[in-house]
Amino acid sequence: MKLLTPLLRPSRLTPLFSDEATLQRMLDVEASLAQAQAQCGIVPAQAAAVIADHCKVAQLDLGALAQAAAGAGNLAIPLVKQLTACVKAADDEAARYVHWGATSQDIIDSGLMLQLRDAFTETEALLKDLLAALAQQTARHQQTVMAGRTWLQHALPTTFGLKLAGTLDALLRWQERLKEIRPRALAAQFGGAAGTLASLEEKGPQVARALASALSLSLPDTPWHSQRDRLLEVGGWYAGVAATLGKFASDFALLMQTEVGEAAEPVAEGRGGSSAMPHKRNPVACAAILTATTRLPGLMATLYASQLQQHERALGGWQAEWETLPDIITLAGGVMQTSLELIRDMQVFPEKMRENLHITHGLIMAEPVTLKLAEHIGKQAAHQHLEPLCHRSLDEGVALQTLLVDDALIRRYFSEDEIARLLSPLEATGSAPVFIRQVLARYKESL
Repeated sequence: MKLLTPLLRPSRLTPLFSDEATLQRMLDVEASLAQAQAQCGIVPAQAAAVIADHCKVAQLDLGALAQAAAGAGNLAIPLVKQLTACVKAADDEAARYVHWGATSQDIIDSGLMLQLRDAFTETEALLKDLLAALAQQTARHQQTVMAGRTWLQHALPTTFGLKLAGTLDALLRWQERLKEIRPRALAAQFGGAAGTLASLEEKGPQVARALASALSLSLPDTPWHSQRDRLLEVGGWYAGVAATLGKFASDFALLMQTEVGEAAEPVAEGRGGSSAMPHKRNPVACAAILTATTRLPGLMATLYASQLQQHERALGGWQAEWETLPDIITLAGGVMQTSLELIRDMQVFPEKMRENLHITHGLIMAEPVTLKLAEHIGKQAAHQHLEPLCHRSLDEGVALQTLLVDDALIRRYFSEDEIARLLSPLEATGSAPVFIRQVLARYKESL
């Protein structure tokens, strides 16, 4: 549904997997194949030049190609037929050499590799922008104290900077993985009908090397027609990045709840409104991110299932990848682009964060008080003494500080001023500043 593309696939990765882009990349492989074979003395140089000159998607009839693919079983067969006809109209002799020694899967898979290389380049740029935006916001909010939450309940104080640093830390790891994956994944596919290049006789390996060089792809040790681990790894990377950003979007949407109000999406005309309620300001960016990340596990399951490919060429598994992997990549690209816009211009409300720290009347600081008391009477005894005081604070709506000041055991060890300091959330963020500094230092190193 192209109507939903601006919502779910707004990144520069999406056009890389359009029908036109897919066919052009297949044609690029056909052109490179003819030129590689000319280099190896199999195809006349003039014929290779004519073939390459006609490898342009504008010369194809896409509607007819799509209809023919339904009977042929893949796009390459009707593409080669149309390409041959175009070449034949210009040079009857050159038409003899179109698609020489290759099989349909060689063209489709190598074309996909070219698309993936384009996608990696765009992804690296997008990830770089994401990291920069996150690093800037992390530094800005490293002292913005807020309630940490476990099981969706107040736990102990943390900082918004540390929350952001966690996402930054994860994305830095994804950046490292992408650098590792790229050379391993981008491998040419050229094996001929059964993966042996028998039709090229002793020149098969030579042509394979020349083709890989022409395409600027690595040359694998064997054709990988039914070994699809490279694509599984690529899909897993994109799904993983999206999951990291989906976790961030889920947290951010919870901070946007009316009762919480600690953050908000960027303000823009017509953004986040309701068709029924004029007061609404919905987390539409978070919704788009979570929509995509909800779909990705199912798509990854399809990619996993597609690993079960029969013998030398697959029946169904290979074909199931055709739409699945582009879906994963373009949805993940949309997640990255939408997250970038959200992170760059998000609104943060430190005053509301501080206000929410006090809604439990000091209970968020019960653990620090317990640990200080434990220095005098032991951990278990301190816990047993504080727990009923916390329950009284909840049941009676009385501030924990009042109950502690009135408690004889507490007053034996702590003055009123010491109790007040123990209950101050602003002094209880532990090693958060250290963790933030470490992540920001690693980000700077990555540059």
